[in-house]
Amino acid sequence: MTGNRDRRPDFSGVASTVDSSAAPAAEGKADFSGVRSSTDSTAGQVGDPATQTYVVERGDTLSHIAQRFYGKASGWHEIFEANRDQLDDPDRIQPGQVLRIPQISPER
Repeated sequence: MTGNRDRRPDFSGVASTVDSSAAPAAEGKADFSGVRSSTDSTAGQVGDPATQTYVVERGDTLSHIAQRFYGKASGWHEIFEANRDQLDDPDRIQPGQVLRIPQISPER
């Protein structure tokens, strides 16, 4: 049996350099006044930690699941929309399906 040890990546040609055109700061202190930062995230699209999941049980409906998670059956549409990749009809959920349960705002 061949293990993963035989297929290790070869990093022998990898090199690293650092080049800075910044002028040395007075008194040897670093000058970070020109540093800017930004963040771009797809967390809402992939693996949103705020999204729960629920495994459908026999006799479940989206309305019952919404009542359980949101305290109101009318939230079924939010669950349906969050699971459009696997649901074509809100009345046809199957036991064993794993549904995403998105957080909804309190106003809804």
